[in-house]
Amino acid sequence: MSERPPITLRDLAAIDVAQLRGVGDKKRTALAAFDVHNVLDLVTNYPRRWVDRTNEARIADLVPGEEALVLVTVRTVTKRMTRNRRTMVNVQVGDGSGRMHVVFFNQPWRERQLKEGLQIALYGKPDTYRGGLQMANPIVDLIGDRTGRIVPIYPQSEKVQLTTWEVASFVEEALRRCAERGIADPVPVEVTDRLDLMARGQAFASIHAPESMREKEAARRRLAFDELLRVQLVLVLRKRELERTSRGIAHEVDGELVQRFLEALPYPLTGAQRRAIAQIEVDLATPQPMHRLLQGDVGAGKTVVAVSTLLAAVQGGHQGALMAPTEVLAEQHATGVRELLGELRVPDPGNLFGDRPLRVELLTNRVTGAERKDVLAGLADGRVDIAIGTHALIQEGVEFSSLGAVVVDEQHRFGVEQRAALRDKSGGHVPDVLVMTATPIPRTAAMTVYGDLDVSVLDELPPGRTPIVTKWANGPMLEAEVWADVRHEVGEGRQAYVVCPLIDESEKLEVASAEETFQRLSNDELKGLRLGLLHGRLTPAEKEMTMSLFRSGQLDVLVATTVIEVGVDVPNATVMVILDADRFGIAQLHQLRGRVGRGSHESMCWLVTQEHDGGNPRVEALVASTDGFELAEVDLDLRGEGTLMSTMQKGRSDLKLASLRRDRQLVAKAREAAFEIVDADPGLEQHPVLLDELDLLFTDEDEDFLAKS
Repeated sequence: MSERPPITLRDLAAIDVAQLRGVGDKKRTALAAFDVHNVLDLVTNYPRRWVDRTNEARIADLVPGEEALVLVTVRTVTKRMTRNRRTMVNVQVGDGSGRMHVVFFNQPWRERQLKEGLQIALYGKPDTYRGGLQMANPIVDLIGDRTGRIVPIYPQSEKVQLTTWEVASFVEEALRRCAERGIADPVPVEVTDRLDLMARGQAFASIHAPESMREKEAARRRLAFDELLRVQLVLVLRKRELERTSRGIAHEVDGELVQRFLEALPYPLTGAQRRAIAQIEVDLATPQPMHRLLQGDVGAGKTVVAVSTLLAAVQGGHQGALMAPTEVLAEQHATGVRELLGELRVPDPGNLFGDRPLRVELLTNRVTGAERKDVLAGLADGRVDIAIGTHALIQEGVEFSSLGAVVVDEQHRFGVEQRAALRDKSGGHVPDVLVMTATPIPRTAAMTVYGDLDVSVLDELPPGRTPIVTKWANGPMLEAEVWADVRHEVGEGRQAYVVCPLIDESEKLEVASAEETFQRLSNDELKGLRLGLLHGRLTPAEKEMTMSLFRSGQLDVLVATTVIEVGVDVPNATVMVILDADRFGIAQLHQLRGRVGRGSHESMCWLVTQEHDGGNPRVEALVASTDGFELAEVDLDLRGEGTLMSTMQKGRSDLKLASLRRDRQLVAKAREAAFEIVDADPGLEQHPVLLDELDLLFTDEDEDFLAKS
C-alpha cells in the first residue's frame, strides 16, 4: 500500500477523464454527452443493468407473451421500406439452442449498429410469427465479446459512438489506478460494521465488475447508503444549527387556555391527536424553535391540533398566525377556527372579570379600508391574538407585537421565502413553526424531503366521520349510473360536486372542461337541478358568491375544477364525481374525494374514465383503499421518487442508486447514522473527508433547499 493518503471523491473529481488511457478527444466528447467529465463522474456512472452470463436465458426457453432477456449472436441484417414508407430492419439472431427473428420499425440506424457476429442482449416480449419466434422493437444492449460471469451494461449511444464495453474499460482503468492508494471511506467504521456494509473501495469495484449478482447487490446497498447518508447529514446539520443558533420562546404549555379549549370540544380527541399535541407541547416548552411537520389524512383533525398550538402561544402572552395558500381557504379557516373556539376567553389576571374575549382576525387582500387598519393596529399592539390569512400576513406594513407560533397550511403551496418572511415578522425571536399537510407522504420520503422537520402523524379518523364508498365508472354505460346517483342524493336533500380537469375544451387532451360540462349537465343528465360553476378564471367575488350559494344549500351541484381540492367543507355534500379521473394523480384524487364524507350521511365518490380494456392502477388503488398513507406508498411505487425529490436541483446530489421505494429501511438507517455522527461531532471536525464530500456534492441551491424545505 502507498504511504500517501487514500483517494477522496474530491481527488477523483479533479482528474479529467482525458487522462485515462484510450480517452482521446472524440471519446471525451462522447462521455460529456452523458455528463461524464472527470473520474468521479465516471465511477459514479453506474451500469443501468447487469447481465448474468452464468444464468443466460436461451431462445429455446422463451415463452410467447412473456417478457425475457436473452443473449444472442447476430446472424443476418436486412433493411426495407414498407408500403406506408416506414423503414423496417429485419435481424436474424441465434444461440446454441435456436434462432429468432427480430424486427425494428422506424429505426433505420439498427442496420448500421447490428453487424453480423455481434453479441447482444435483447429484452422484450417474444411472439409467434410464421411458426417461429419474433421480437418487435426490443431493448438492445451491445455486449461485444466481453467475458466474465456478470457483464455490466452502461448507458450507450449510437449517435456519439460510445459502447458499453468502452465505458467498462475506462472504469476498469480508473479503478485500477486507484487501487494502490485505495479509496477513502469516511463513514465511521462502527456504522459500517453495525449495518454490515462493505468498504467503499470494494463497493466501487463490485458495482462495476461483480463476481456474482449477490456481490453486486451488496455493493449497490453500500453506495446507496452513502447517497442517503449525505442527504441526511445536510438535513440534520441544518436542523441542529437552527436549534443551536435560533432564539425561540419557552411557552407555558400547562396553561389554562388550551385546557379550556380541549374540554369544550364536543367530541373526544383521537389517540393520534393526543399524541401529536403532546409532541408539539414538548417542542413548545423548550427555548429552541419548533420546526415540525403535521401529516394528517383528509379529515383526521389537523385543525384542532393547529388551534391548540396557536392557543399555547396566546396563553403565554404571545400571538399565533395561521397562513393558508388561497383567500378561499383562509376565509374558510377563519370561519372554522371561530366555530371551534366558540366563546372561549383568555385568562387575564389584569382584567376586572379575570378573563377577556379571544380575538381572531382575518387578513387577506380583500380586507381593506378601516377594517384593515384596525386589524394591523391590533397585530402591532398585541390586541389581536390569532391572525388567519394568506401571503398578506407577510406583506410590508404588517407587524406583530410578539409572534409566538405559526401554522402553515398546505406547505407545498408556499415558497421558502414566504415562510422565512413570516418568521422575520416575529420581533427578534424565531416563532415555533408547525407545517400542516393533508397530502400523506410515505415515511421514507418524509425523512428525505422534509428531513429537517420533526414529524407528527395523524393516522386515525375522529368519530363521526362517515366512510366514503369509491366506485369506478369505466365508460359511458356505467356513467349513466353516476348521474342517477347524483339525482337520488339531491332528491334526498343532499348535494354533489362534479370535478373536471380543464376550464376550456381541448380536443388534444380529450378531457372534459368545466364550462362544457356545466352546459351539458344543465341541459341533459342533471336538467332541472340547481347547478353552479366554479373555476380559477372567475373573480374572487364570483367564487365567493358561488361557494356561499353552495354552502347555504341554494345550489344542488357544484361543477368545478380542482380549485375545490383543499379546504372546501360542506357537510351536506355526499357525492363527488371526478371526470377523466385517470388524468389525476393518486394524491389529488384522494384530496378531492375528501371533500365529501364530512357529515352524518354515507358518501360516495365516482371516478369516471373513458372505457379501459385493461386495468388502471391509480383508479383501482382509490377504489380499494381510503387510507391516505397506504395510497401514498402505492403512489411512490407507481410514480417513483423523482416526483418527491423534484424540489432538489438536478445535479450530482441526485440519488443515482438509492431508491426511496426499494430502500425504505436504508433511509431510516441513514437518518439514524446522521444523527449519531452529528450529535457526537457537531462540526464534523473528526470527519473532514465526509464534510468535504458534502461541500463537493451539494450545490448552493441544494443547500438552500435542504436548509429550508
